[in-house]
Amino acid sequence: MAKNTMTLTDNRTGTSYEYNIIDGSRGPSVVDIRSFYKDSGMFTYDPGYTSTASCESKITFIDGENSELRYRGYDIRDLAGKKSFLDVSYLLMMGELPTKEQSIDFDLEIRHRSFLNEGIIRLFDALPDGAHPMATMGAATTALSAFYKDHLHLEDEEEFKTMRRRIFAKMPTIAAMAYRNSIGTPLIYPDVNRYFTENFLYMLRSYPGGKMKYLGNGLNDEIKQVEVDALDAILTLHADHEQNASTTTVRNVGSTEAHPYVAISSGIAALWGSAHGGANEKVMDQLRLIGDVKNVPAYIEKAKDKNDPFRLMGFGHRVYKNRDPRAETLKKLQDQLKEELNLDSKLLDIAHAVEEAALSDDYFKDRGLYPNIDFYSGVILTALRIPIAMFTPIFVIGRIPGWISQWSELKQDPSHKIARPRQLYTGK
Repeated sequence: MAKNTMTLTDNRTGTSYEYNIIDGSRGPSVVDIRSFYKDSGMFTYDPGYTSTASCESKITFIDGENSELRYRGYDIRDLAGKKSFLDVSYLLMMGELPTKEQSIDFDLEIRHRSFLNEGIIRLFDALPDGAHPMATMGAATTALSAFYKDHLHLEDEEEFKTMRRRIFAKMPTIAAMAYRNSIGTPLIYPDVNRYFTENFLYMLRSYPGGKMKYLGNGLNDEIKQVEVDALDAILTLHADHEQNASTTTVRNVGSTEAHPYVAISSGIAALWGSAHGGANEKVMDQLRLIGDVKNVPAYIEKAKDKNDPFRLMGFGHRVYKNRDPRAETLKKLQDQLKEELNLDSKLLDIAHAVEEAALSDDYFKDRGLYPNIDFYSGVILTALRIPIAMFTPIFVIGRIPGWISQWSELKQDPSHKIARPRQLYTGK
């Protein structure tokens, strides 16, 4: 019996099957059971794929037990707030952090690729007033495949690179225009003199002629550097997260040889769910439900009551069994923003009270229910005066470099096959 193998025995017949164990560079080893059905006539059963590795990847590593998240080997704590989102996106898509010259060239290219074909902009007019920006973003992203239909078979490296950078550059424009169209305000075109994240805030806030909204008392909605830095860090923390539901969706659709922009559009659809990218919206809904700091203790008790359907949103995580490393970074960012922007928000106070109550309660500590990224991101985006309808679209903007990197890795893997899970049939 080989040492680096696992033997599975069918106790009904006494038949044994031996499979190789494959070690990765980090994380749990895997049992290579690709021939299991052929050998035994049986399938494995793993609802939600909680114990199944669907691919081999060199992009992102997560150690949920030790609160670790790494992009291409770099700890997230050494990237968020310390490297620009564009540099982190370059790292994910190209495999290495850019040199100073590469960073400047990449920034310049992304600025000039941020404009949309006028035909896509006219598509917004066909959608009903009040449409959720995520619905519009999904439609516009799918439409990109009609305007750039030459990307079904990418054999030229330059074409491959252009495909990735084009959709990355255009997503903030699509998101900002989707929101403005939903509320009936004039669409704002990108400004090539502005950095990626600042440009998004500009397209979201400004009015025709480049003027910012008047807030009263002689103030306007000018974009502050602390706001750009904060949103840049949030985008970095969302840039990739291994084989989550939306990333797996992108890979599955990509495995069918569908257009890459259609695969990304499918990721947008998957991310929209409240159990995934829409979770921070639910956090804000719950803070409004609590309504006042004085009500926090009662809701904490409701969350602990197993007979009460109320559950505290923004706590715990499917992968992180300890603290979410992204949440730790956002917590520091939240405290910084409260001081630098002189925030005095009732929702911020309620969120702080919920956090303090949960972190000091053994019920939550014993179960590893610590604040996750959704708890802080919603509060911070609210502090930045981002409309709640734009929370998930911002998640999309942040996740594009991860999705496109995962899609690219799939396409460059000579062993990849079309995704085709099996089932346990229990019907008539």
